[in-house]
Amino acid sequence: MVLGTLLGRGDERLGALMKNAKFKPQNLLYVGLQGIHDYQEKCLNDIGVEFKIQDKDFVNNDEIMAFCKRFKHILVHFDIDILDAKFFHSTYFANPELTGDGSGSGKMSMSKLEEILSVINQNSDVVGLSIAEYLPFDEFRLHNTLKNLDIFK
Repeated sequence: MVLGTLLGRGDERLGALMKNAKFKPQNLLYVGLQGIHDYQEKCLNDIGVEFKIQDKDFVNNDEIMAFCKRFKHILVHFDIDILDAKFFHSTYFANPELTGDGSGSGKMSMSKLEEILSVINQNSDVVGLSIAEYLPFDEFRLHNTLKNLDIFK
């Protein structure tokens, strides 16, 4: 997990590539964290990361602003799977054929995501943005449907 590596607990080979100091647990704000497995909760607790499950309410804008104001620069890591699959289909949980380990389907709307990113952008200097968990299953299905047509050979 990239987060584990940034906190000094992940893959050693990836950690060896880091040029800056490891992140401290108090330098992390989880926004949109859904239900997690027991082993994930244990890992976060062992590292000392404060978190709250946001299955009903998200971290509020005042909390986000207060966090942003503590730092000169902010890095944003955005996992697509926090989004509600009803609003954004290119996520693991929008594919009913797949099963596996995960945090559960997200509950965030696109408008809420825009609001949160706007609060972060207006209250800090965003110097990095990563986007993970983008899984375009509809496009993959379409590719498989069309791949045997002569025009695409």
